[in-house]
Amino acid sequence: MDLSNLKPAEGSVKIRKRVGRGSGSGLGGTSTRGHKGAKSRSGYSKKIGFEGGQMPMQRRLPKFGFKNFNRIEYKAINLSTLQALADEKKIEKIGIEELVEAGFVSSKHKVKILAKGNLTSKLEVSAHAFSKTAVEEIEKVGGTVVTL
Repeated sequence: MDLSNLKPAEGSVKIRKRVGRGSGSGLGGTSTRGHKGAKSRSGYSKKIGFEGGQMPMQRRLPKFGFKNFNRIEYKAINLSTLQALADEKKIEKIGIEELVEAGFVSSKHKVKILAKGNLTSKLEVSAHAFSKTAVEEIEKVGGTVVTL
């Protein structure tokens, strides 16, 4: 075997039409573009969403709703989850690092503590936001709340 015998692997090379290479090739003349019209001319490009003159989809469908771009999305963590984490790891301080380590949230998420479940341990909880009842529950058992 030498360089003169080398061929590409079977099916790896697609044979494409070489259009516009003279009338002798059989693919000259209009070069598969047909006769006249915008599509036959150089520089033609149709607009995104153009449907041949039919009313485009984005104009047929009704507009509705409102998306608040100032909205801050929080990952909700309940007091029952904090209690389970405190019992399992035997800790009094629970912050974002502990929740990330336990796999409840990602480090990218903002965390809000909600009041579902009951809390029995005295904890120092730090998070981005708290519900009013969660703050009351944490302080009722002697814990403290730190807003980041």
